[in-house]
Parts: sequence; C-alpha cells; structure tokens
Amino acid sequence: MPPSNTETPATIDLIGEDLLHNIVARLPATSFASAACVSRSWNLVCERVLSRPKLASACSFNPSYQAAVEEVLDKVLSEPIRPHFAIVSIGGSYESNNIDSEDDLEVLEEALELITAALGSKVQVITNRPSGIIGRDVLSNEFKEIELGFGEENDSILLIVGFLPGLKVTTIPLRKNYDEQETFMIDEFVTDIREFSTSVSGCNSPAAIIMFGDEFHGSMMTVMEKMDYAMSPETVIVGDTLSRFRCTNEAQGGISVAVALVFAVDRNKPPGIGETQFHAILSSGLSPVGPTYKATSVIEKDDYETWIAARREGSDENIDGETILNRVYDEIGDRIRDRQLCIGVTKTRKCSISQEKVGCMTSLALHGVCGNYQEYFVVHDVGIKTGDTFRFNFSNTNTALSSAAAVSSYLRSLNQGSNNTTGGDKQEVFGGLIFTSPDASFFGQPDVNSSPFLDNFPGVAFGGTFCSRVIGRSVLTPHVKEFQEPKAVGCCVHAYCAVYLVMSYTL
Repeated sequence: MPPSNTETPATIDLIGEDLLHNIVARLPATSFASAACVSRSWNLVCERVLSRPKLASACSFNPSYQAAVEEVLDKVLSEPIRPHFAIVSIGGSYESNNIDSEDDLEVLEEALELITAALGSKVQVITNRPSGIIGRDVLSNEFKEIELGFGEENDSILLIVGFLPGLKVTTIPLRKNYDEQETFMIDEFVTDIREFSTSVSGCNSPAAIIMFGDEFHGSMMTVMEKMDYAMSPETVIVGDTLSRFRCTNEAQGGISVAVALVFAVDRNKPPGIGETQFHAILSSGLSPVGPTYKATSVIEKDDYETWIAARREGSDENIDGETILNRVYDEIGDRIRDRQLCIGVTKTRKCSISQEKVGCMTSLALHGVCGNYQEYFVVHDVGIKTGDTFRFNFSNTNTALSSAAAVSSYLRSLNQGSNNTTGGDKQEVFGGLIFTSPDASFFGQPDVNSSPFLDNFPGVAFGGTFCSRVIGRSVLTPHVKEFQEPKAVGCCVHAYCAVYLVMSYTL
C-alpha cells in the first residue's frame, strides 16, 4: 500500500485547547515554563494562562536558613508565574554559611545568589533586613506579624515575587562618593531612573518605585525631598528608609546606600494587555497638638540631631525648649512613654537636578523629639533652617485605629470597583505590600496592620515589613472627621504609620 500523504498529528496536539489550558494552569512554575517550550500552540495557551499580572508571597519561620529559603521558593513557584522581580526580607538571627563572617550582609548576598539562581538572572532581586516581617506561614497558612525583639519567633524569611505584563522592571542603586564628605550621588540616581523610564515608556517618570535605604533617616529624607521634586506627582514611591540590602545591578566603583525597584509602563506592550495601577494609602497614628512655631535658632550636632530655639508664629517672644515641651505635654494630658513626639517641619528650598534650571520646592519633614537642653529642644536628624515653621505631633492610639478603619473602608470601595476612573471598568486587585512602623505596644491589638488587607482582599497575595521610618509618596490619606486637617504640604517619609501599596489591574 502506498504511503499516505496525510500527516498524523502528534499526540500532544490532539489534546483539546480547554483541557490543555486546565492542565498547564495547575502546573508549578518550572513545569509551566517547560510546557511553554513544547510547541507554538502550547506556548499560546501558556500566554493566555499568564495574561494578567500576578503576585505571589510566602513566609517561612524555619530556624534553618537553607530550609527556610527552600520553603518560600517552593511555595511561590508552586503555581504558574514568570517573575519580573523578587523582594526577599530576612528577619532574625540567621547566619551566613561563611563561618568567618560576622556581617549579616553575607546572609543578604547568599540569599541574593540563591533566589537569582532559582528564578533566573533576568529577574530583578532585592534582599533586605527589615525590623520585622508580615506574611503567611507556608506551613500553617496562618498570617503573622513578627517584630524583631517581640516574642521568640524572630527567624523568618518573606519572599514576594511579581509578574507584571505591560511593565518593565529594573533595580537602580544610589551610590555614595568616596570623597571626604561622602556625598550621595542623588542627581545621577534620579537621572538613571528618568532615563530608564523614558526608554521604556517615553515618560521620564515611572509608574512606581519601591525603595530601600541603608542610611540614617535624615539622609534619606534629603534623597526623598529631591525625588519628590524631580518626579511626576503620579509616581508612587513606597519603602523603608533604613534596611540593609543587596540587589541586582549592585553599584560598581562605589557604595550603594539605597536602591530603587523601578516600574515603568511599556509603550510597546502586546495588544490585549491591560493596565496595572499602583495605589498607595497611608494610615497614620499621629495627631497634631499645639500652635505653629517658627525656628529662631538652629544648631546641628554631629549630623545626627538638631537643637532648636523657637517662638510661636506671629509672636516676637522666644520660648525656651523646656517650656515648649511642657506646654505640649500639658495639652496632651499625660507624659506616658508611649506618647512619642515629633515635629512636622515645613521646608521651602531651592532645588535642581544636574544642570537643570533651579526651581523651588516645599515639603514636610518629620523629626522625632528627643529632649531639651537649656533654651533649646532637641530633635533627631538635620536639615532644619532658621525661619522654618513646624508643629508638634504625638502618637495617638485612637487616631491610629480610626485611620486604619478609614483605610479599610477605602480598600473596601476599591474592591467594589467604585473608585476607578476608567469608564466604569472594574479594577481587579491582585496583590500588595505593607510598610509599617513597629507598633506592638502602640496599637494595642494584634495584626492591626494586615487586617485592612485581609478583611477586604481574602485570598489575594501580599506581605510586608516593619520599618523604623516609612517611605510614602503620592499617598492617599482617607480622613476621619474628628482628626481631619486642612490639606497639608506633601510628606514623603512618615512615622507611626502604615503605608499600603495596592496593585490592581484593569483590562
């Protein structure tokens, strides 16, 4: 019998498309990647499975460092995902495999190598050492908030990975010069971010930035003030001001003092890909107290603190530091240690990037109060000038809980699609991150940071970290009537708060 000219389809091509879709959608990430390479038709099916953005997170409290890394990797890779970025937060007392090392940077470098080897060299990875972890335990599936120094379960690793079609992601380090003043290369940092965003989207400001700093708060406030000046108002920036880190694209020929994980919209994204939005919402535990003051004398001490003499705005009479603090405490009504004080300083400064025309910017900076000496009261950090105005704020549990409730209400409306601006198309929330101040004794109830997310987006992946100071730029602040203030100057570095980064998708 002569051979037939009709080709017999391969066995795998006889599988129906719907059945194939159902099968590959259940595969772990590694097997899913292999399935996408079988044939063009399989690849198209896999593209449809991962046509929308996806976030995956996992947290391990295993005391074995190697086992903890394996557990979080196994969890986030248990479903189809092609990660564009990964954030690895390491808490507790894990030690490097290098027995001669006494530096926990070795742990961060090892984690960077392990995660990069598992996810691929093109994935942008940041490892960091926060003040605590917020995440879902891979073994118990229980959601936990663990601050360092509270309880016994300090050893923890949180891994967050994200797949964001229609966006491009990169890490850009902020370098420090080796000169006598050890100056930050902020202009170069901003220029690098702008150039990446322009090359991807045609716009010099990206959609969002997640930052980690490894310097004192005052230094990072200076960085954020300049970034606030340089970036479009629509660019959301969140993160941690003081967290040791390692990252992809580590600075060469210099010291990295901060890193930006930059998200830019791809102007060449394939047809059918929708829009990913970043929403930053602030829950604040600060309440204003007393009148507005003006600084009449400012002395900076060792780049770490500032002595301030002041008078009430509109008055010519100077008031000594002890009297000012006594008046604040009298108005608060107690001197409980939990009542942390800070001043919100309104600063108007000239600013420019590289050789650009000099402009003017106004910002609000928070400085913690640490005491008084003679006619001065003393605050942390520097950067305050004579003539700056300020107002005292104090940590208030009632404000914090009311603000958290207002945030939860806002997230509920976002979940219902009532806050979108895309012609009625419903936004689908697919993940988020939380950056929050340590507050185990402050809020007075457990898991208050994660509850707004858990209550409104059950089953949606998210995780977070505790930070000594929280970065939050272009944040929404849902107000509670009794604490509502007139719209203030923007603040980029916050205290006694939580910043929620919510990621949503609209097709």
